[in-house]
Amino acid sequence: MAKSIHLTALAAAALCCALPAVRPAEAARALQAARAPTPLDRFLSHLRTLRVSFTQTLVDAHGALLSRSAGTLIVERPGKFRWSIHPLPAQPGEAAPGAGQLMVADGRNLWFYDRDLEQVTVQPVSAALSATPAMLLSGTVDVRKHFTERLAGRREGLEWVFVEPLHASGADFRSALFGFDHGTLKRMILEDSLGQEATIVFEHVAVNGPVAAAAFSFTPPKGVDVIGTPAR
Repeated sequence: MAKSIHLTALAAAALCCALPAVRPAEAARALQAARAPTPLDRFLSHLRTLRVSFTQTLVDAHGALLSRSAGTLIVERPGKFRWSIHPLPAQPGEAAPGAGQLMVADGRNLWFYDRDLEQVTVQPVSAALSATPAMLLSGTVDVRKHFTERLAGRREGLEWVFVEPLHASGADFRSALFGFDHGTLKRMILEDSLGQEATIVFEHVAVNGPVAAAAFSFTPPKGVDVIGTPAR
């Protein structure tokens, strides 16, 4: 993935002079606070709700196709989202290779339902050890506190922002690119620690429209295993 980093020597020197004893993560946060807003910042600053459908393509580190999926994402800021995804058949007419997953953040707990394993994992949002893109978009995690952002130029008709966690263990992805068309999020490209790359294309994007409260309610289906204890 293209990664564009633009930091002048003067700015770097000024940071070193102003913060001579800070740790690298603290210096990165200082740069984040001082930089101009990116398209991602502007998108999130006006975002109250989001509803999209999407397709996702996953390839390995060598570019070989691993899977294709489709799903929906519903967001209500701050702190609520519903991310549902199911695999697509490898060839038209074939059966889907599984039933997929569902992740719901209800503002207090984070639920993950693996339909194929018939298993639900739940934990308080405050105890979540890593951040997903849905958590980032919903405001469950603070972008400026947990990630660095860099403008990554224009390609394929989109304006790109490169995002990277400040701490390697702080997210489910190693790096991400967010692509915008006239201020609207259209694509995400995520790379994980194994070098696998997921390209997520958003369609039917609805920003700040009405969203039913039921979208963020989750009750484990009868008979499934539940791991973890939800906050009350």
